[in-house]
Amino acid sequence: MNEIIPIIIPAYEPDERLITLIHSFVDDDTAIIIVDDGSGFRFDGIFEKCKEILGDRGVILTHKTNMGKGRALKTAFSYVLEAYPGALGVVTADSDGQHNKPAIDSVKEALRCHPSSLILGSRSFAGGGIPWKSMFGNKLTVKILSYVSGIKVSDTQTGLRGIPTEFLRRLLYVKGERFEFEMRMLIESLGRYPVIEVPIETIYDSQKNHQTHFNPIADSIKIYGIFANMFLKYILSALSSCVFDVLLFALFCYFLEAIHSAFYISIATALARVISATYNYIINYKLVFRSEGKMVVSAWKYFLLAVIQMGLSALGVTAGVYIMPVVTEVAWKIMVDTLLFFISYHVQQKYIFHKV
Repeated sequence: MNEIIPIIIPAYEPDERLITLIHSFVDDDTAIIIVDDGSGFRFDGIFEKCKEILGDRGVILTHKTNMGKGRALKTAFSYVLEAYPGALGVVTADSDGQHNKPAIDSVKEALRCHPSSLILGSRSFAGGGIPWKSMFGNKLTVKILSYVSGIKVSDTQTGLRGIPTEFLRRLLYVKGERFEFEMRMLIESLGRYPVIEVPIETIYDSQKNHQTHFNPIADSIKIYGIFANMFLKYILSALSSCVFDVLLFALFCYFLEAIHSAFYISIATALARVISATYNYIINYKLVFRSEGKMVVSAWKYFLLAVIQMGLSALGVTAGVYIMPVVTEVAWKIMVDTLLFFISYHVQQKYIFHKV
């Protein structure tokens, strides 16, 4: 059976390139859903021409005002789920000429072969003619996404994607109304839908004439805000665990000293650390990394990491003081533990609380 895979094209103030793209499918029976995201009456001619080319093979959905790419995609997702309940999935493409028919067909075929995966039409960013902002932004985002979430892809910003139908239902409830929605889509796929990249041609008319509705300040803040929010949870988990540890230590010291225990400091330290570490593990498991793995397995890994981290801290501080004794032990501990803090995040995210 040849399952239906509609093509979704969100469009805001498009030009003739949208007509060219739609016309390339004139001999194809593919269903096409265009979302006019509040472009205004000046662009009615473009959409009327597209509607004429589409005939009964597609539809144009309209937002009265501009609501953002994320909302436009969700509008189309809802339409597909209702109008094409048997669809295998959808392919999303941009309206600015970056995605041609061969690229769209490649992603569609990949989705047909891997119906339970998220397919990305990934650009290589090799060669000339590519706006430096696009190249730099993608490389930076790729590295940050890999560190924060463990997702390794070569093109985080591509709008050409093959999305399974089951994932569409989940994405309707994912936050994000503008370009940040596509980043949240990647993060939401973690542990649920494997990401497969399909190489596509990198198309830009020119570095000078390339137009985009991506706001380099507002939209970048929203995208990197997603990463900051993920890492902030890790920081708050660590800080709250530290405070909890100190409070428990003080409490245990108070009671143990009262009964005249000779080793009350050591006992209080051990009890406080065990309880605070357990608290930190649960918070990281449930809230920070949202793990879906077995708690027993990850708990043992977490305990081993804590022991190794404690040993490396002691070793690092000792070595630092030996090599550069003018720096105090406290200063060395701050530096060593800060480095271990960031390393520990990566280890926990990739090896302890990983979802796949």
